[in-house]
Amino acid sequence: MISAGLILVALLGLPLFVLIAWIALIAFQGAEIDASAIIIELYRMASQPVLVAIPLFTFAGFVMAESGLPRRIIRLSHAALSWLPGGLALMSLVACALFTAFTGASGVTIIALGGLLFPILVKEGYPERFSLGLMTTSGSLGLLFPPSLPLILYGLVAGVSVDDLFRAALLPGLLILLILGAYAVWVAGRAKLPRQPFSGAELWAALREAAWELPIPPLVLVLIYGGFVTPAEAAAVTAVVVLVVEGLIQRELPWRKLLRLGGESMAMVGAVLAILGVALGLTNFLVDAEIPQRLLEWMQAWLGSRWAFLLMLNLFLLVVGCLMDIFSAIIVVVPLIVPVAESFGVNPLHLGVIFLTNLEIGYLTPPVGLNLFLASYRFQRPVLELYRASLVFLLLLLVALSLVTWVPWLSLWGVGGS
Repeated sequence: MISAGLILVALLGLPLFVLIAWIALIAFQGAEIDASAIIIELYRMASQPVLVAIPLFTFAGFVMAESGLPRRIIRLSHAALSWLPGGLALMSLVACALFTAFTGASGVTIIALGGLLFPILVKEGYPERFSLGLMTTSGSLGLLFPPSLPLILYGLVAGVSVDDLFRAALLPGLLILLILGAYAVWVAGRAKLPRQPFSGAELWAALREAAWELPIPPLVLVLIYGGFVTPAEAAAVTAVVVLVVEGLIQRELPWRKLLRLGGESMAMVGAVLAILGVALGLTNFLVDAEIPQRLLEWMQAWLGSRWAFLLMLNLFLLVVGCLMDIFSAIIVVVPLIVPVAESFGVNPLHLGVIFLTNLEIGYLTPPVGLNLFLASYRFQRPVLELYRASLVFLLLLLVALSLVTWVPWLSLWGVGGS
């Protein structure tokens, strides 16, 4: 009866974190464990310094989204890339990836940039279905680029170096952009779209307009990869720089609005922490119940090699990615699969890149991929139309996932291992 009740309330739209909390509390009660174990574990995670990066990068992302930065990114990318074959589509991919990397949220990118880029793509002659698919897909492309919040959270949960994870995810993220960019160029060539003439004057004007924001991404990367600061300290630097640039220099956001953005961003962080708390509770029960050990025994009995394990893992994670939000998936699933992956000789950094690539694709996977519904709302199109528009992009992402999975060097070239 309890299981039937859980399924019923899930179908009726109960928020996933509430459902996870319900399952965790029922499980703890059945095992006669005090429910305070959830709060104790949440306190343990909250006391880790790297977690400070999440609210700081979130605040910086909210400020960027509300400022004129999206418009400046689009102008600069257009001036730099629109003269290439498929240049406008390439510009859209790059702009969305950069924006998502710093905001950490697929939905923000679709809402903030999608409404600007979609009509431009259609006006320039790109097929409407292609443009819809491109914007729906682009919303989550930046999740593999530092300082992506899911990368930070995965490193925290899996116990791996966030710096090394940033390096490991960089080349796979570029590979995905390359594959999608090649398809965009092919579509533009097939549609015989005229190229935009290159304008040095426009590029210089766009560079001057975005001069204060352009140094922020390389500054963060140099500080982290150069070993000058930790990810948490880099997040603090980013938040301060963004606040000064958008609030004092660009003067696009009055202080009253910045205070409101601070409240909204921390409300989102609070929601993330609530998800983390209940997910940690469920994870603790699963670990105490020796579920990872049983899962390992089953896989060792039925899967004879690392490659068979990776194939099964990808199928499982694609389902997880389209059913769970990315934060819950990281907290609940990562502690279960890390020991199993280690037993099959999978490098934890390679595992992290595979995991996050799957979740990135999960945003686009029918029937309930989050990007599909966000794009349906933003562009006022039926969700079934978004399914059709995104299908080719989904297949291309699966090709990229296969390469990331079967060629570990793509993830480990800068950090060693195999």
